[in-house]
Amino acid sequence: MDMKRKTNIVLIGMPAAGKSTIGVLLAKKLGLSFMDTDLVIQAREKKLLPEIIAQRGIDRFLELEERCLCSLGVTDSVIATGGSAVYSGQAMAALGGTGVLVYLETGLDALETRLSSLDSRGVVRSRGQSVADLYRERIPLYQKYADVTVPCGSMTPDQVLSTLMNIKQIVKG
Repeated sequence: MDMKRKTNIVLIGMPAAGKSTIGVLLAKKLGLSFMDTDLVIQAREKKLLPEIIAQRGIDRFLELEERCLCSLGVTDSVIATGGSAVYSGQAMAALGGTGVLVYLETGLDALETRLSSLDSRGVVRSRGQSVADLYRERIPLYQKYADVTVPCGSMTPDQVLSTLMNIKQIVKG
């Protein structure tokens, strides 16, 4: 892995896994910029994620997300991706070309507790698809693309941060 070119840390994982929370903490700790790609999409489209998905449909949203992820053009940043980022091999290749892909692995029980309303969060899913269904569908994708997996379990954000700070691929030098 050419770490000179990979100046970003890209967080992937299920919705409510803590990517944005951990991303901000990690960026502060490492002195990097922070970017939440869901917020970038919302700013570009001038709409909230649930509105984009409801008005344009899942396929169109995934196209917008892929375009956004492939065109970020940032360095020295911690990037929190949307949970559906892994549906695009092209986007994952682009992100992996500039950063270390870190999968924040969270168990189904914790996710079901945190995800009270999938629709209000703007979670990409088929009609009637439960958190458990989504979990089973996405876990192999996160595992496929991850350079590093951090089993978050019941850890607090500070404990996850501490774990990340001990991973050589993340903390260079």
